[in-house]
Amino acid sequence: MSLEDIKNAVREIPDYPKPGILFYDVTPILQYPRLYKETTDIIAQKYINNKMPDKIVGIESRGFIFGMPLAYKLDLGFIPVRKKGKLPYDTYEASYDLEYGSATIEIHKDALQKGDKVVILDDLLATGGTAAATAELVEKCGAEVIAFEFVIELGFLNGREKIEGYNVNSMIRY
Repeated sequence: MSLEDIKNAVREIPDYPKPGILFYDVTPILQYPRLYKETTDIIAQKYINNKMPDKIVGIESRGFIFGMPLAYKLDLGFIPVRKKGKLPYDTYEASYDLEYGSATIEIHKDALQKGDKVVILDDLLATGGTAAATAELVEKCGAEVIAFEFVIELGFLNGREKIEGYNVNSMIRY
């Protein structure tokens, strides 16, 4: 298996979720255990022998799919960042613009401790709004973002500009 195999598994869906948007679907990776495992292993290798984070933060919802096995493999806690209204306890919230609308996300106020080192994981970096809002939430908790990890980056949407100054890693770039 290789990065090319992972990239070939990504499905492109035109006009989803609305006309003019080309959606990059990572769910086919999940159909093949070896691809799913390799995707997790590639990200994990960066942290196994290097500066370890204290927690993995996954962005709803596909960030959960890749973030939880990463946290398990690295023996770390997993922190979910969810859409507004989905977390049952006291939260911090941040709003941002998407390429096709706007949204608000939340994190539990007690999810991270001051000084925690965090890797934020999501399936896709597009315009960077979700990633920047997640970094804002992590920092509101007093934690430090040591890296962002993405399976896919849509470079033509310039999402890195919104998270400039952070360590940003993407497996596949379009």
